[in-house]
Amino acid sequence: MSAPAVHESVLDAIGGTPLIRLARLGAGLAAPVYAKAEFLSIGGSVKDRAALSMVLAAERDGLLAPGGTIVEATSGNTGIGLAIVGRRRGYRVIAAVADRTAPEKWDILRAYGAEVVLAPTAVPLEDPAHLFNVVRRIVEETPGAWLADQYDNQANPDAHVRTTGPEIWEQTGGRVTHFVAGVGTGGTITGTGGHLKAVSGGAVTVVGADPESSVYGGGDGSPYYVESIGHFIHPDTVEDRWPLAYRRDAADAFERIPDRESLLTARRLAREEGILAGPSSGTAVAAALRVARRLGPEDLVVVLLPDSGRSYLSKVHSDAWMRQWGFLEDGGAVETGGAVENAVPAEPTGLRPLLDSAGPLVTVDADATVGEAARTLHGVPGGVAPAVLARTARPYGVSAAEVVGAVSREVLAAALADGSAKPDAPLGALLGPALPAVGVGQSVAEARAALGSGHPGVLVLVDGRAAGVLPRPALAD
Repeated sequence: MSAPAVHESVLDAIGGTPLIRLARLGAGLAAPVYAKAEFLSIGGSVKDRAALSMVLAAERDGLLAPGGTIVEATSGNTGIGLAIVGRRRGYRVIAAVADRTAPEKWDILRAYGAEVVLAPTAVPLEDPAHLFNVVRRIVEETPGAWLADQYDNQANPDAHVRTTGPEIWEQTGGRVTHFVAGVGTGGTITGTGGHLKAVSGGAVTVVGADPESSVYGGGDGSPYYVESIGHFIHPDTVEDRWPLAYRRDAADAFERIPDRESLLTARRLAREEGILAGPSSGTAVAAALRVARRLGPEDLVVVLLPDSGRSYLSKVHSDAWMRQWGFLEDGGAVETGGAVENAVPAEPTGLRPLLDSAGPLVTVDADATVGEAARTLHGVPGGVAPAVLARTARPYGVSAAEVVGAVSREVLAAALADGSAKPDAPLGALLGPALPAVGVGQSVAEARAALGSGHPGVLVLVDGRAAGVLPRPALAD
């Protein structure tokens, strides 16, 4: 066994990550599945590679001068990589972070000396408050600032052409037949997949692992619960824009993975393989296992695990968070027929019995008229419904992030009766606050606590999406 490497700088420790066979999750499969453990890079993610590549390219091209400032919009990992590289090379680093990013990442960024600015992503791309517009404004206002722009910067995929792809080819002795990775900026799959295709003469199949509702794989663009990958589109966005770092023909195929499967697979990685990885790793591994089930012993699958689960202890690796958003009902996941499923008790627990008897979910579009809302609520138990952002189709259900308020039949009837609202008037002024949300696996006592004294009901979530409304009488003692 060779001695560990000795480095002159922390930057020399970026990359060079091992392959680890997923022997337990891949048990019974003819094709072996190996995980590229990017969480073992010095900054804890695959984004260390892109960060170093982008900074060195900017210095070479005269875009980043001594004493300058690095600015980036990030879900966390690229910002962490830039903070490590940037601070080590003497730059100020400002990371604008999506407000829904795991808070652990905010703390890690600050620990490395980055300045953190929180910005919303649940707004249209054209909104001045959108993450991308915030960083552009910071660059304009900061002398000597350089926007890393990982989404459009070609030094992002180039990092993987030079490092990740060659490492996988060498580590497998050229035996890799399938490469599976998530698609965020697209740099990893474009660069790594492109190199593997080139050196194999096109023999390697590249598979994109994508959240089910992400646009990349053909979803409707509605919100999902896996960070750092996929492509979300706010319904009010006028013009969708895809990253230039992503080559659209990079993936030969996509595996679209529901949130529950992604999150529970990430938890299985920790509990069965001893690999504490993030939710996007769960997406990638779920996809890789699907791919491997269709293959034979002559094949070899490599799946890239982008980051560490230490950044998500308050989310996917928290039972309380998983229950809050309706991803757990009985405390864990089981393996059934080679697929990950939520264990469903023989006797329904939590809010499931009440939800099953509540009838189908009724929602009202937030841009409806008063008359349309009143007709929708006619005959609805409890007379209350969540108001949601308009979307032409919701094949995966209404995400909790799309719920913007609540509509009460009582309030509508009173406004129509006293003439303060006309049937053709916009509903907006009569919208009440959103109903408190609870996960289907939470208890009735927890639902009552969330209900408090001022809400007419609670919204029940299954897999982070609205599944039903329980009016106050349904939760009575």
